Amino acid sequence: MPDLVLADPAVVGVTLEGVLWDMDGTLLDSEKLWDVAMGELATELGGVMTEQMRHAVLGASAPDALARIFAALDLDPTPTAVAGAGDWINARVTELFALGIPWRPGARDALRAVRAVGLRTALVTNTERELAEQALDTLGREHFDVTVCGDEVPSGKPQPDPYLRAAALLGLEPAQCLAIEDSPTGAAAAVAAGCAVLVVPCEVDVPTGPRRVHRTTLEGMGESMLASVWRAAHA
Repeated sequence: MPDLVLADPAVVGVTLEGVLWDMDGTLLDSEKLWDVAMGELATELGGVMTEQMRHAVLGASAPDALARIFAALDLDPTPTAVAGAGDWINARVTELFALGIPWRPGARDALRAVRAVGLRTALVTNTERELAEQALDTLGREHFDVTVCGDEVPSGKPQPDPYLRAAALLGLEPAQCLAIEDSPTGAAAAVAAGCAVLVVPCEVDVPTGPRRVHRTTLEGMGESMLASVWRAAHA
């Protein structure tokens, strides 16, 4: 890491060493594609995807999202039915991703800026590996030292497992890491793991709380902004 002091240890007690990026809704504006697929899945299952249902599954792991959809539609969640719905949604999102995944504002430059500072980085997503690999074709694998997907941990977000695994793979403590998230589910997971969190909401509002700093955009990301966010998260 370059000789940069991103935070005064006397002020916050620990320096920033790693940035842990969420993917859907944070780096990529892919939640809108998931909206399409989820709505179509509800129709396929004989129901309607309401706004309340969509918000309930936003940022959830695949098993949690499917469980909530089946419950909301009052369907019997047999293993065969749930597995079939999971296969259907993965196939549909694969098709939608192949058409092109738009970036969130400022995200592409933010990835480059964090790399330029020299911090260790991870992609931490509830999306399963097969779909995440497709998204990485857009994001660029060179921006991440490690990647952690929802089907590679015991429990996905809002549990802390994905962030704990990412920090461990980077050789860091969670307290040395800044997670960047857009959803209540993701922010809760990062805080539970012991990370500070930069929240940049996309589809829904995210509650304020300890170790959370809110911004409206990733635009302007750089050494100065990282230092400011890090200090604010520890205030």
